Amino acid sequence: MCPPTCPPADRPPDPTERHDIIRRTSRTVDLEREFDATADRYDLMVKLNPGYHEHLHAAAHTLCAWLPRDRSVRLVDLGCGSGASTVALVDELGVEAAADAAILGVDASDGMLAVARGKTWPAGVRFQHGTAEDIAARAGQWQLDVPLDGVFACYLFRNVKDRDAVLASVYEVLAPGGWLVTQEYSVAGSRRSTALWSAVCWAIVIPLSAVLTRRTKLYRYLWRSVLRFDPVARFEARLAAAGFDEVTVTTVDGWQQGILHTFAARRPPAS
Repeated sequence: MCPPTCPPADRPPDPTERHDIIRRTSRTVDLEREFDATADRYDLMVKLNPGYHEHLHAAAHTLCAWLPRDRSVRLVDLGCGSGASTVALVDELGVEAAADAAILGVDASDGMLAVARGKTWPAGVRFQHGTAEDIAARAGQWQLDVPLDGVFACYLFRNVKDRDAVLASVYEVLAPGGWLVTQEYSVAGSRRSTALWSAVCWAIVIPLSAVLTRRTKLYRYLWRSVLRFDPVARFEARLAAAGFDEVTVTTVDGWQQGILHTFAARRPPAS
């Protein structure tokens, strides 16, 4: 049963009162447990999200455009979940390049990884249980061939405890000239985007999760996590502070314009 601090499902909170929303609904959620519990229906949920896979492919295309074409590449899909983002990477690399590439998908949810491993992959794709914070410290344990040509991270950074620490770890494992591309929701600072995001979550996403998964905690958390995430300019500043250059950000078309953003950033080439 939902505790008193949780907005009732049939009466969403006023989306313009962003900081009060966060204060009233901020609770600890065991993300690994919730992702494990909903893993078998997660692909179905995102399939019903118009543009979800198209946006992943567009972000993967951004990363692949910067990768070397004269040799096999080394990539990590950080926070790979059920493998939807890994599929986008493989597709955008192309059949031959993907067959030669070394791609490691990393996620903290065993349930999501089980779904990912159940799909058909080129020989160089494998999956590893772990957290984003561990990427530099456990590169050897994970048999990760560093330095990497690229890191792909979709819908990850709003879910990590220390964004700056994760960015520092990603920077450490990238080769000079390597790229990080991350796709993330950000609505802070925009009343329109905040209102639209909350309206879609409470009118569509959360009720749909109740029907398909019989669990709404994860999707209520995901709603809140977007409200709490950095404004676009703040995350750009984090990337620059971590040492990245050539930082760019684009937003998608459609109803998610100004809500869903793709960030690209490069570890500077060696002098």
